[in-house]
Amino acid sequence: MTRALAQGAPWPGAVAVSGGGDSQALMLLLADWARGAKRPLPVVLTVDHGLTSDSARVAQGVVQSAGHCGLQAHKLVWKGSKPAADIEAEARMARYRLMGEWCEAHAIKALYVAHTLEDQAETFLMRLARGSGLDGLAAMRTRSPFPVQGFDRLCVVRPLLAMERGPLRAWLESRGEAWIEDPMNGDPRFHRVRIRAAWPALGELGLSPQRIAAAAEHLGRARDALDDATAEFLEAACRFEADRVLLDGTRLAAAAPEIGLRALAQILSRVSGEPYRPRFERLERLYGAIREGSFKSARTLHGCRVGRAPKLASIFGPFTLIVVREPARRAARRLAKAAVAVRDQIS
Repeated sequence: MTRALAQGAPWPGAVAVSGGGDSQALMLLLADWARGAKRPLPVVLTVDHGLTSDSARVAQGVVQSAGHCGLQAHKLVWKGSKPAADIEAEARMARYRLMGEWCEAHAIKALYVAHTLEDQAETFLMRLARGSGLDGLAAMRTRSPFPVQGFDRLCVVRPLLAMERGPLRAWLESRGEAWIEDPMNGDPRFHRVRIRAAWPALGELGLSPQRIAAAAEHLGRARDALDDATAEFLEAACRFEADRVLLDGTRLAAAAPEIGLRALAQILSRVSGEPYRPRFERLERLYGAIREGSFKSARTLHGCRVGRAPKLASIFGPFTLIVVREPARRAARRLAKAAVAVRDQIS
């Protein structure tokens, strides 16, 4: 916590607790630390996701466990229909949205989550399988922006990134504490579950969670250095306006590829409003067309339309590019917002 606070982690904070061993340990560790440091106690947030028959019981168990520790806890419910595909990602975003809304409503600036060293390694492998670039493969930061758009005043804090699951559970057992193993953690439909099942085979090849997490840390240091260089490029080669970005295509094509790819990804995410960056393969194809001079007609990616700017907007010369939100995506986002508003009124 001393390191986390030195990196700007706000306190007091809320702690996300699922009832599993990692989050149960984080809840208790933060409570012990706060009492010892004479700071406000954390608030516990748990989500009834409705994806299993006993999700309500598990969430209520978290509330009771927090109460036994003298902590205030709140159960948040994911209402409405559930996705039939990409359940992992959709459930994750729903949980963050619900907890983010609660934190904003109660003036809490940080959500503490129990990601461990193994989570760091599993995330690396999942992103490697998706073809992610350096940013995706770099280690999760102890403190990072909130992963859902629209919560700019919130951040996520991960104090346990250097800790392994085994010692955390041993510590819980030494205190006589119980935890719940989520049945979804054994469901082979989920990519992360399949990676966990593969650890013994990966270990025989020398690919232990510790080795992989260390590699992610090395890439994290490279990412941090590139962040500064990318910011300098964007300052010189872009004009950010209310609903569009004008980009110097000539300078983009001449940039070092890693800087150019990162800059283009940041522009697309900023214009589209999407919390995640575009898939690396598609981003690389777009960047390659710009770099090789084969970029003739407009293209779409990540909810954006990228094309040559009209003459009056060509502030960087004839190869000025203009990036705007894709018209169809704008309409879809308006409809989605309207549907959420109606759903909330009905709820």
